[in-house]
Amino acid sequence: MKYSSRLIVLAVAVAAMIGAGCAKKKVAAQGPPPPAAPVAAPQQSTTQTARTETPTPAPAPAPQQTTRMPNAQTRARIDTLLARIEDAYFDYDKHTLRPDAIKALEADSTELRDILKDYPDYKLTIEGHCDERGSAEYNMALGQERADAAKAYLAQVGIPSEQLGTVSYGKEKPACDEHDEACWQKNRRVHIVADSQPR
Repeated sequence: MKYSSRLIVLAVAVAAMIGAGCAKKKVAAQGPPPPAAPVAAPQQSTTQTARTETPTPAPAPAPQQTTRMPNAQTRARIDTLLARIEDAYFDYDKHTLRPDAIKALEADSTELRDILKDYPDYKLTIEGHCDERGSAEYNMALGQERADAAKAYLAQVGIPSEQLGTVSYGKEKPACDEHDEACWQKNRRVHIVADSQPR
């Protein structure tokens, strides 16, 4: 009986040791997490660091436009002012500005000057015209002198000279087709137009 009690105690002890050994193995199997997880985190930060150190080059900024042109509302205002400035008329075979021509050019020129100063790329063209008498070559030269005289006056009142272009049409673009002095007087003129394209 004593022998079988000892055998039972021994069997219990062996079973306990076996159970303890298995428990230790399970604990060992549940040890620290695999190294892959900690390695993944540094790889992400390395990638982020690399991105910070060598960023993708940003696209070059578009060059700023140097053209300073008025918007549609301001252009409409300029057109209104130009429409109110009457053509300046000249005496036969002359290019000097008469008092009535000066008055015509003076109308609204102050406001026009103030607008144009803010938009240096916006240009006006002064057209010189003549009546039908004389040769085409002579009238082209006379028309140019008339346009230049008007430009000089407008520059004198403060419109920037570089914003004023001139052109002569001679007798090629008459305002009137009759063959009398009343009609010829209408053709001896300068006319100002807006040139919306930068030069």
